[in-house]
Amino acid sequence: MAVPGFQDLMLPFLQICKDGKERTVSEVGEVIANQLQLSEGDLQETMTSGQTKFYNRVAWVKSYFGKACLLDFPSRGKFKITQRGLDLLKSNPKAIHIKTLNQYPEFVKFHKKNNNIQSEGNEQNINTIIQEEIEPTTPEEQLENAYQDLRSQLASSLLETILKNPPAFFEQLVVDLLVAMGYGGSRKDAGQALGKTGDGGIDGIIKEDKLGLDIIYLQAKRYGVDKVVPSREVRDFTGSLEGYGAQKGVLITTSSFTRDGIEFVRRLQQKKIVLIDGEKLTQLMIDNDIGVSTTSTYTIKKIDIDYFDID
Repeated sequence: MAVPGFQDLMLPFLQICKDGKERTVSEVGEVIANQLQLSEGDLQETMTSGQTKFYNRVAWVKSYFGKACLLDFPSRGKFKITQRGLDLLKSNPKAIHIKTLNQYPEFVKFHKKNNNIQSEGNEQNINTIIQEEIEPTTPEEQLENAYQDLRSQLASSLLETILKNPPAFFEQLVVDLLVAMGYGGSRKDAGQALGKTGDGGIDGIIKEDKLGLDIIYLQAKRYGVDKVVPSREVRDFTGSLEGYGAQKGVLITTSSFTRDGIEFVRRLQQKKIVLIDGEKLTQLMIDNDIGVSTTSTYTIKKIDIDYFDID
């Protein structure tokens, strides 16, 4: 099953804590994972930050419960249920959501400030203003989702802009990208390494490393997004490696490859060929700052526990 939304983890989290023992996020997470029979794949699902999605959500539950005073924190990394938490469980809730936590003024104050909501100090008005929808994601995941949406839009715009430019521009773009990724030594060296120019793309060789210990045969196909590179061209590209005495090649396109072409490359034994389609191309451009610039940077910070360690 997929990793449950972090609010779906709230009730089982609090139920595990009802015995009053001190626990950690990893301990509670392990029990919940066993209860829900989450697979190893579910538990290994990660976010862009590298954190596992499941334990990130468990940690956010702990944080929200702390703001609602359902948990107390007697020592570093440890928590236990409060009387308020026990009282909530005694009411036999069928589920616990953010809407449930809005009954506690401490949480309302935190959530109001967290969402930058202005109020007149009337608790009833605050509860009305605060969003009570059941969100399946944590605030951190919402930020990550927004980032991925912006990245996807940027990738689409990049591809459109590439196709509006002439083939010669695409040739230089490929050179710049490979140099940024560490191939070809300097941009000047890479440019000299590229040989003949073909219609709608480039053909040539480029150094695999700065010392030129090995070479890579390179071909680029500037196709419209609605035109797929046929498997025949993939096979022809593979055959052309023989004439260049190369065992490695990179075939780049602004469109996509057929399933047959991808499978053909996968089965190769003597040669190593990498296929880069339009989607992968734009992602590499973004990662290596080719054709893009940074407009804003947001740094996510957390408490430095070591700084506050007074033991």
